[in-house]
Amino acid sequence: MTKLSRRALIRTGLAAGAAVAATRCASPKAEAPSGTPANPATSPEVNTNQTKDVTLRLIGTGVSQINEIRKKAEEDLGFKIETRALSTEENNQIAITQPGQYDLFDGEYFSLPLVVPSGNLQPIDISKIKEFANIVPIFTENKFDGAKVENAQGTYPYKVMYVKDQDSKEFASEATGWATLIPFQYNADTLGYRPDLVGGTKITSWAQLFDPEFKGKTSILDIPSIGIMDAAMVTESAGLVKFGDKGNMTKAEIDQVTDILKEQKKNGQFRAFWKTFDESVNLMSSGEVVLQSMWSPAVTAVRSKGVECIYAPLKEGYRAWGGGVGLSKNLSGIQLDAAYEYLNWMLDGWMGAFLGRQGYYSAVPENAQKFMSPAEWDFWYEGKPAAEDMVDPFGKTLEKKGAVRDGGSFKERMGNVVVWNSTMEEQVYLVKKWNEFIAS
Repeated sequence: MTKLSRRALIRTGLAAGAAVAATRCASPKAEAPSGTPANPATSPEVNTNQTKDVTLRLIGTGVSQINEIRKKAEEDLGFKIETRALSTEENNQIAITQPGQYDLFDGEYFSLPLVVPSGNLQPIDISKIKEFANIVPIFTENKFDGAKVENAQGTYPYKVMYVKDQDSKEFASEATGWATLIPFQYNADTLGYRPDLVGGTKITSWAQLFDPEFKGKTSILDIPSIGIMDAAMVTESAGLVKFGDKGNMTKAEIDQVTDILKEQKKNGQFRAFWKTFDESVNLMSSGEVVLQSMWSPAVTAVRSKGVECIYAPLKEGYRAWGGGVGLSKNLSGIQLDAAYEYLNWMLDGWMGAFLGRQGYYSAVPENAQKFMSPAEWDFWYEGKPAAEDMVDPFGKTLEKKGAVRDGGSFKERMGNVVVWNSTMEEQVYLVKKWNEFIAS
């Protein structure tokens, strides 16, 4: 008897489900297929444009909603994937208020205290994730480099990794069999700068974002939950504010930070505020700003344009974040099976290697390594000089032979994380005060 892989079985099931749908559609008394304008349902079972396939709708930010990834997933998995690239705020809003608009949610762990209580994500059965035991233990075991992580500030992923049971909307303090998201990328973020435009000054501290030398040439990102973290790193480094916990500020601390930001804005320190990946790339590559909040692949994108840009390893450490994919509560049957196949696919290694060439870290590094050359692995993960030119996923040269990754190795970078992106207890107040700053 021929053995079929789970993936092959799902493809067979998709085809069978499509045949049933086609038969129903042929009947004059049959209802319109679920999910069409004539019968708008929250969870379509088939894509009526191509009934041979199920279509999974994935929402996320532009950081990972990349056509090459979508096409590779469709090629490997045999079903369609529709992606929507949104801002962080839009992504969270849809996840919370419009569960019928998505099947897969690609979001950050700091968003989960907002999204999970809505009940719109169904807990993930970790027994169905074949590589779960190999995911970096930052997420699954509260460990880094073999040691327990103590007193992590911000929304540390392990704090929101698990829910209590299959039907729960409450986070579990210890590991359970039910996860919120399956991680696939994460990073340690810092400031980016143009070495050719800072007058020979080496950027070594977060405090330099407020340096009068760069007046009118700096930027900070306009996403309240993340921007406030960068502002906290800057103000603390400058000796202006002393925090109890930067990841969970008091109202008084929020007032201090936002008052300082307003003063800096009034004095003309900032050139602009950005919300999206592309905005940050354009600001830096055009030379409008010389020092700003940045994400690693944005630095990569600037370099790919032939513009020198450095992701500064600052002495105070990094602000970290982690992203993963969760399941809509509306998924069931063959669509749910297909969604689990996508979760497993994204840990297989190809996607991790693709994103790794932009500077992200994979949730299962050993699998990503299988799809990277020894030179790529040594440069991106080990912090060794490039044995050959480093090329991004789109074929553009990022670094010449001999270059070393900004900040060094995986252990050096992730081992120097000070705070994680966060949703705070005073989140509503924070957003109010942040918006006052932006509007000031």
